[in-house]
Amino acid sequence: MWTGVRTFSSRKTLITGAASGIGRATALAAARRGARLVLTDVNSDGLDATVADIRAAGGVVEYAQAMDVSDYDAVTAFAEQVHQRVGPLDVVMNVAGISTWGTVENLEHKHWKRLVDVNLMGPIHIIENFIPPMIAAGNGGALVNVSSAAGLMAFPWHAAYSASKFGLRGVSEVLRFDLERHRIAVHLVVPGAVDTPLVQTVDVVGVDREDPRIQAWIKRFRRHAKKPEEVAESILRGVEKGRYLIHTQFDIRFGYWWVRKFAWPYEFAMRRANDLFTTFLPREQPQVRIETPAPEPELEAVRPVELKTSRPEA
Repeated sequence: MWTGVRTFSSRKTLITGAASGIGRATALAAARRGARLVLTDVNSDGLDATVADIRAAGGVVEYAQAMDVSDYDAVTAFAEQVHQRVGPLDVVMNVAGISTWGTVENLEHKHWKRLVDVNLMGPIHIIENFIPPMIAAGNGGALVNVSSAAGLMAFPWHAAYSASKFGLRGVSEVLRFDLERHRIAVHLVVPGAVDTPLVQTVDVVGVDREDPRIQAWIKRFRRHAKKPEEVAESILRGVEKGRYLIHTQFDIRFGYWWVRKFAWPYEFAMRRANDLFTTFLPREQPQVRIETPAPEPELEAVRPVELKTSRPEA
């Protein structure tokens, strides 16, 4: 079994989502390990700041360009530039992602589509453009896909988000075996709670984020959450140790084991969690039904009846 790269030193490494959160922290950590970085993010200002910080610390950024990974043509043009400048890569890391939560009656088509476009099709666009040249080069390497704990378990209100993250998990599970013969290891990262800017900006459709109960849950989430820097170290260590499934928190590792071993308690817990989340929805205003009297049936006009009298025959 091919376990992939053992060190990031001098490895040409692409990281998407490098402007903030896990992507930025991973880029900084990989630079400290001596990686030769190729970086991208849709946020050009944040990307520039990451590049500047890495270079100021003596790290190497071979190429950086702002782009939207959901745009296939943009990814293709970006890949052409990367291959012209640095050649085939050694490590490809799909970190970029967005999040939207909500119940199915509140989610709109645009929410479903945007999540799938960025979280699933984005990594697929990267894979399409960067993995075949890695195969042709014949030097092996690693593909790292950042899914989520929501790609393992059924969290309330995560249907659209989980659609994208379960999908990326499925892609990774297949490529894990497909790419082994090319000595390209596949790693699936399943973070739990991570205290990134996404926590404060995540779109929760159908609820008021300023609701004190919502704010209390956000504060509880942040107390429990890992820092992006801790998650980045877990990811890089997992890649270096050749792990397929990279957990960044013990609770997610335990939760996934529990889901597989104890199906009924898991279903019970998820139903109770769903009931709890439903209490955050605004109460529907009672609808007053006004009864309108039915129209009286129209009476047919009464036709005059012709009375005939019989005469006795003469």
